[in-house]
Amino acid sequence: MGQSAFALSPGRLKALALALWGVALLQSALSGRLDLLLRAVFHPLVWGSGILLLLLAAVEISGRWRDGSRSSGRWTSLLSIGAALAVLALPPRPSFADLAANRQANLLEEPGLSFVLPPAQRSLTDWVRLLRSEPDPRLYAGDAVRISGFVLPMPGEEPHLARLLVRCCLVDAVPVGLPVRWPAGEPQPRADQWLRLEGVMVSETVGERQRSVVEARLVEPIPRPRQPLEP
Repeated sequence: MGQSAFALSPGRLKALALALWGVALLQSALSGRLDLLLRAVFHPLVWGSGILLLLLAAVEISGRWRDGSRSSGRWTSLLSIGAALAVLALPPRPSFADLAANRQANLLEEPGLSFVLPPAQRSLTDWVRLLRSEPDPRLYAGDAVRISGFVLPMPGEEPHLARLLVRCCLVDAVPVGLPVRWPAGEPQPRADQWLRLEGVMVSETVGERQRSVVEARLVEPIPRPRQPLEP
């Protein structure tokens, strides 16, 4: 009887829930999963929250270990413990392609371009911003392109190479991408696959308008970057 009261004490359940959530946050930071979900500038908040939850658990234990009689909050604590264990056992593995397919493909903002990098030094995001500010394809025909990103399927055309831009985390992420002419005779790349691509910028006609498209000449699979989200 005493052992059952010890195991189900509301104070101890609450302390366990706090401790598990603290461990879940710290484990996410240590494992690198935060890089898939949150911009690096916000990572210290997760570290601080995890440490704070562990401290609160310690305070809860020290202040309530003698209290085994109250039952209010027991089920809330049990549900919280279950959720924390689920996060630890089944960590989130977001699909960037699925997320991008359900978001409006606009930049977070349209910053003014204070300078323009040489073509081979431009990232995918640099190219997207440049093409939006100066869309005339004749300005870039023949320019070298060296970019990386994930494969984003596009209805009615070949997959694009894309990135996700965020202010804070995946909740506010928006996709930006470039159309690609993939090498002839090779299988289409898989959705969500990360690739490094080298080629040249060319012009193509879509409907009645001209647009810039990357003509891929070298395509290499790469591991997903440690920090795949861009500001």
